[in-house]
This record gives sequence, structure tokens and C-alpha cells, in this order.
Amino acid sequence: MTFMAVALALLMIVFGGVGIDMIHAELQRNKVQNTLDRAVLAAADLDNQLDAEGVVEDYMEKMALGDALVSVNVNEGLNYRTVTAEGYSTMPSNFMYLIGADTLQSYGLSEASERINKVEISMVLDISGSMDDGNKMEELKDAASEFVDTLVNDGSEDLVSISLVPYSEHVNAGPELLSYLNVNWKHGYSHCIEMPDSVFSSAALDFSRTYDQMQHFQWNYDGRNTRTDTVCPRYDYERIRAWSQDADAIKRQISRFQPRAGTSIFMGMKWATALLDPSTRPIASGMIQNGTVDAVFEGRPVDYDDDEVLKTVVLMTDGQHDRSNRIQNWAYNSEGEYAQWERYNLWYYLDRYVSYWERSSFYYQKYDATTGDRLLSNICTAAKDQGILIWSIGFEVSDHGANVMRNCASSPAHFFRVEGVEISDAFSTIAHTLNQLRLTQ
Repeated sequence: MTFMAVALALLMIVFGGVGIDMIHAELQRNKVQNTLDRAVLAAADLDNQLDAEGVVEDYMEKMALGDALVSVNVNEGLNYRTVTAEGYSTMPSNFMYLIGADTLQSYGLSEASERINKVEISMVLDISGSMDDGNKMEELKDAASEFVDTLVNDGSEDLVSISLVPYSEHVNAGPELLSYLNVNWKHGYSHCIEMPDSVFSSAALDFSRTYDQMQHFQWNYDGRNTRTDTVCPRYDYERIRAWSQDADAIKRQISRFQPRAGTSIFMGMKWATALLDPSTRPIASGMIQNGTVDAVFEGRPVDYDDDEVLKTVVLMTDGQHDRSNRIQNWAYNSEGEYAQWERYNLWYYLDRYVSYWERSSFYYQKYDATTGDRLLSNICTAAKDQGILIWSIGFEVSDHGANVMRNCASSPAHFFRVEGVEISDAFSTIAHTLNQLRLTQ
């Protein structure tokens, strides 16, 4: 019995020792694997300016695993970097040598990559009059400029195109872009077109339709005969800049923004989706021939099923929809009347030359807040149905405005409700998310 007890005790010691060796080996394997994971993630980051292989080696050395690093492979190009590392460590066994295993092995393999895919971005920025409150316009300018710098740089050359869509009560598409559409031109003072409600149910731009040119007049009135705040934005820096990778030009335009007029978010969103829709490819091709869009963007906007290209909208507002008025057709149907409303602020004219009881006959309400919310919902739905990724930013908005923007976004996680300088964090988060860093193995 004594002999049997001793034998069993020795056997238990051996098996217990084997377990200890296995735990030790697993801890070492985890150390090797975790260190490799962290090392390749840091090395693959496109913001990393150090030698990628050296970064992995340094991580392993710092964890006293320099001898365990077997190989590092770096595969990189214009818009990507992939780093693969392999580790192998041996250690003497403490107990398992009793059963013929003199050493234990720990193996690790890790791969990480960061890739800047081709990206088509529509950047839709609210420049309405409420942006004059506090320091909101300057905060937007800083945040939007930083966003541009993050997305458009040497590492993204020829990959990222940005269409800048400033909007207020309307959107100035500019004369070149509108030259590709059938437009019932009436004047040369500004370049907005009226769109029927039906077009907001599609992301595409309908080339079969003839669009009416938006009236040129100013509704807002401060007692003077001002015409700098027209319902349709009139200045060149308020125009759409389509399919650009000129970061400096985009930022210069943003820096000139001034708060103006009312808020028609749905109009900005319609143009934003149109500039991502393949229907506007002929416009891009024409502008390439004219030298106003880089030739490398020939073929954009690409088809929706192109897996190599991400289409995304960044939609920002600081308010919500309000009413928008137009002059009655009878008072806006001749060259003399077009010129009259260029010479006179609407309310300056009405106050001085029209009796109080007749003033309301000069204008009518085209949109109200409910209509604006409905049209925005329609165009956001149409864009999401095509797979366009929508980020929305509500900048010091009301609860109603926040709900409208949240519903437009691709998901609640794609909506940011921000105050003050938090707007920079929102734009920064979106920009960095578009650069996908992921552990692939």
C-alpha cells in the first residue's frame, strides 16, 4: 500500500507539473500574440511616419520578446499599408521533460491594415442667418477646414473628392453646373433653380426636366435698400464646388462664408445626393473637359455597386426648416421686373410704394417648416436606399431640429448633437472614421 501511495503521489506531481507548464506556455503565447497585435496596429497606421518594421521590432524589444520575432512583412501603396508579423518563442519545461518534452513553444501571428478607400463626399454646410449667433460661424469654419485637411492630403491624392454644398434658404449651383441642365433662364443675377417636390424622392438629378430659374430678390429687410442677402445666394463663394481635391481652394471658400437668409436643409441635401449619384457623371465629365475638375475623377460619381468607393454625405445645420416666400408671378414676369427686384429690396419697395393693404398680394409662401421636414425625409430616405452613408450634425439645435437630423442620418450613431467647439470633435470623428484601421487577422 505504501508503494502504491508513493506511486500515485508521484503521478499526481507529474500531472500537476504538466498543468503548470501548460499554463506557463499559454501565458507566454498570449504575451507574444498581444504584443504582435499592438505592434502591427501601430505600424499600419498611415499617420505613423516611422519605419513600420522598426515599430514592430521596438514593440517586441520593449516587452523582452525581441528574440521571439520571426518575421515582419510590410505591404504598402498610395492609399494603404498592411503589416504582418510572426512570433515564435521556446522555453524549457519544468516538469514535462519527465515525459520527454524538454521545451515548450509559443506561436503568434498578427496582421493589421489601414486603407484609405476611394471616397466621394458631399459636405453640406449651413450658412443661414442664425449662424450669426455668437461664434458659430467661426467654429464651423475651423471644424470644416480641419475635416478637409484630414481627408484631403498627400496620402489621399486622387482618391478623395469633396463636393462642397453651402446652403441657406436656397442653393447656388453656379452657372457652369447649371449649363448642363435645361433651365428656363430669366436673368443673370444668381444661379438657383426651383425643384418640384417630386424630385426629392430620388437621389438622381432629372435631366429630362426643364427647371425654372429661381427669382432674384431679397426678403430680409433692415430698413435699408440692401440686396446682399437675397433668397438665392448671389456670390461666387456661396456656389457649389463639385468633385474637388483642392484642399486649399475648398478652405478658402469656407473661410469667406457669411451668415445669410433662411434655412432650407432639404435643398442642400438634394444637391448633395445628386453629386453622388451616377446621373451627374456627364456633368463631371464636362467640367473635366473645361478644366474645373481634375481628370483623375473621370467616371465619378461611380455606380452604387462599386465596392471600391464609399459615398457619404456630411450634413450640418444649426437650425430647422422655416417658411420661404416667392414673388407672385404677375410681379415677376418681364425683364424690367427682374431688374426692378435687383434694384430694390422687396420690403423697401413695398414700404415706400405700395399701400399696406396691397403688400401681401405681391408674394406667396412656397415652403413651410412641415413641408421642409417632409422633403428632407424623402431625400434622406432615397439616399439611404442607394447605400449612401449619411452623417448629420445638429449644431446647437432645438429638440425638433435634432430629431429631424437624427432621422436623416444612416443610424442614431451617425448623428451628432453638439454645442460650441464640440462641432470640431464631430467633424474630426467623422473624418477619422473614414480612414478605417482594423485588425484583419
